[in-house]
Amino acid sequence: MTLPLIITSFLAVMGIPLFIIISLLTIICFHYYDVELSAIGIEVYRLSATPTLMAIPMFTFSGFLIAASEAPNRLFKLFQEGLGWFPGGIALMSLILVSIFTAFTGASGITIIALGGVIYPILIKNGYSDEFATGFVSTSGSLGLLFAPSLPLILYGIIANVSIDDLFLAGIAPGILIIFLLYLFTVFSKNSIKRTKFSKERFIAACREAKLEIPLGPLVLGGIYSGLFTAVEASTISVFYCVFVLCFLRKDLSFKEDIPRVMSESMMLVGSILIILCSAMGLTNFLIDEEIPMKALAFISEIVETKIGFLILLNIFLLIIGCVMDIYSAIIVIVPLIIPIATKFDVHPIHLAMIFLTNLEIGYLTPPVGINLFISSYRFNKPIEFVYRSVLPYLVVLIIALLIITYIPELSLLWVP
Repeated sequence: MTLPLIITSFLAVMGIPLFIIISLLTIICFHYYDVELSAIGIEVYRLSATPTLMAIPMFTFSGFLIAASEAPNRLFKLFQEGLGWFPGGIALMSLILVSIFTAFTGASGITIIALGGVIYPILIKNGYSDEFATGFVSTSGSLGLLFAPSLPLILYGIIANVSIDDLFLAGIAPGILIIFLLYLFTVFSKNSIKRTKFSKERFIAACREAKLEIPLGPLVLGGIYSGLFTAVEASTISVFYCVFVLCFLRKDLSFKEDIPRVMSESMMLVGSILIILCSAMGLTNFLIDEEIPMKALAFISEIVETKIGFLILLNIFLLIIGCVMDIYSAIIVIVPLIIPIATKFDVHPIHLAMIFLTNLEIGYLTPPVGINLFISSYRFNKPIEFVYRSVLPYLVVLIIALLIITYIPELSLLWVP
């Protein structure tokens, strides 16, 4: 494996796209070890025949439709009127809204860019410091990845061959825990200065204004959690609902002009994920054939002998991975390697998913190369050192949440059948 790794490492340093590197590494490995290249095609075919694959482009498209419309502003006003009257209410409202938004778009960078311009000035206006507001928006951009219909949850289910419906259920309690701990931090950080006075009239008016957006969450999530329809069916319903409401009832978007543009933008994200996925499937097949996971298991078994020790090592490893790889590439490349090792240490597959995704969620914020740090620096025109400093308290809170999720598996399995 030395020669293939040297070649692909050189290409990575040169900035060659990830799917090209993975594809080339796969071909070199297959040729180097005299394995039939037809295995790559077999894996791609198996992927294309996965029934839940269709949920990825559909949910992504509906999320991009919401981002391109005025729906976030209407929902933000609704949460502001409903939750802004008690301590930290503005922050809690922002946490809930960005979680919903990220769950549908599956991209934290889009959340920061689309909602950051709305949330940041409101936090400043309500008495929060510049550093607090910058760290808050940077952190909240990655929230929601544990909530249905999050794209990473769906992709993880496909790669790990676990029930996506179970993953949707498993993410509820850990996701709520993260939001709750971040909310407590905002309350006790002495930054929560202003509160808005609750007005029944304004709240009713905000409900009326957002009356068409409110049913989307209960419709999609309620249908999935109740078992009324599958993730794929829910994704189709969400697209139909978004197009109908935003184009024909709200008229925020033009069906002829905006829909093709939004579809193109969303499919660029989906396409980049799928092409990495296809190229990685062959590599995964090779690694399994060569028993690389088993060799890694043997090596790790020499270092750690207990489940707790393995989980500590796993968290350190995944936090590093989260800094240098995007969440989709990490799921595709890393998950097949760690599943056999986690199984050996008796880690429940669903619990492993929550640990993995929480680590990668934190990785978006981990200096020096967490992607959300650079997106926030660009979006708010702040020095990167200032952004580093602003997110550090939030990182401490997130790591506390990670430790709870890691060592209390019952939290992830609370609603899983």
